Amino acid sequence: MSQAQSIVSALRSGVVPAEGLHLLSTGLEALEAAVDAELDFVATGRGAAKWLRGDYGAGKTFTARALCARARARGFATAEVQISINDTPLHHLETVYRRLVERLETAEDGPHAFEAIVDTWLYQLGDEVKALHHLAEDDPRFAELTGQRLEDKLAALSQRTPVFAQVLRAYHRAQHANQLATAQGLLGWLGGQPHTGAAVLHQAGARGALDGAAALSFLAGLLVLLRQSGSRGLVLVLDEVETLQRLNAQTREKSLNALRQLVDALAADQLPGLYLVVTGTHDFFEGYKGLKALPPLYQRVQGRFTDDPRFDNLRAPQVRLLPFDEARLLAVARRVRALYPAVHPERLAARVDDDFLALLVRQVTAGFGGQVAVAPRLFLRELVDVLDRVDQHEDYEPRAHYRLERLDEGLTDEELAARQGPPSRLEG
Repeated sequence: MSQAQSIVSALRSGVVPAEGLHLLSTGLEALEAAVDAELDFVATGRGAAKWLRGDYGAGKTFTARALCARARARGFATAEVQISINDTPLHHLETVYRRLVERLETAEDGPHAFEAIVDTWLYQLGDEVKALHHLAEDDPRFAELTGQRLEDKLAALSQRTPVFAQVLRAYHRAQHANQLATAQGLLGWLGGQPHTGAAVLHQAGARGALDGAAALSFLAGLLVLLRQSGSRGLVLVLDEVETLQRLNAQTREKSLNALRQLVDALAADQLPGLYLVVTGTHDFFEGYKGLKALPPLYQRVQGRFTDDPRFDNLRAPQVRLLPFDEARLLAVARRVRALYPAVHPERLAARVDDDFLALLVRQVTAGFGGQVAVAPRLFLRELVDVLDRVDQHEDYEPRAHYRLERLDEGLTDEELAARQGPPSRLEG
């Protein structure tokens, strides 16, 4: 499937595309420049965080995913973790770490890159020995020198997390001995998987499942491994963190403390090479069931915003994402039309022209009481539907035949609250 087909398929389903977001991105240029500078700082072996604030329709997930794609192109690994009450609760850092590893992605290895990263790290040992000592693999000293090089590199890991280094050493032994089941079990345990057999762990001198107390230590180990493998660092996105507001007070406090642990570890240079991105709504940042419930954390990330967003400080830890307006929605619509993989591009250009796009923007946003900010997902789904029909049917005239009928299907609570009025024909 081509990139254009992948993007259009995602929009057709009403979800954020997994790739090619730079082809749709509008209005993010200044933020991207600020984040690029911060990534360069992180690549020197430091840690930093960016908190993205925006209400529904501001494009938090889209922006975070676009920043990840940009970071991968600049030599970073990335992981997007969606926080949820049942699947990935924030107060269980061991689960957050496991999801991070499952979603680890690099430009070279694509998604699910953890095993490839570990194996690349090991393969590089031999290449480094060859380069340092000018040896061939069949040289009698090669195996001994490779083992020495392994211990040199594990020394840096051992300073951060001894158990991580221990298990990595055992993984290397199992690979060399062709004990594939043992190797896979050890790799799973390094990635936070909870059901590794005791016999497998015994070979590495480890035991039990990873817990929250060890999760940050393992994250530090992963960061060392990434940097030794040639990566510039890791961008970790914690998306939809505002869900913690729906928890009971005790669990909510644990979740906020988990966030504070991450922030404190970054400030203490315990997670070098980590760029943490946290997304949340206005209520999460300013409400008393959000960050304000933990004043030390709120004070660390508090944002200062004036009435004029033109002068926002995008270098600050917390930045706000502005909601879509009609002009921005129209700009995205033009980009979707341009990349749409049409069988009949001339027909598409003639019948879905800029005037029609402007009419469609007004029609869909009118269905939400003129609230453009809550309409982008549905608008793009409607636009792709129109493009599909025009491309498939020679006699389909969108100005005459299009009717807004599907807005109540699969709406979120926010979209349902904004939905107004019965289906109507396109006017204009």
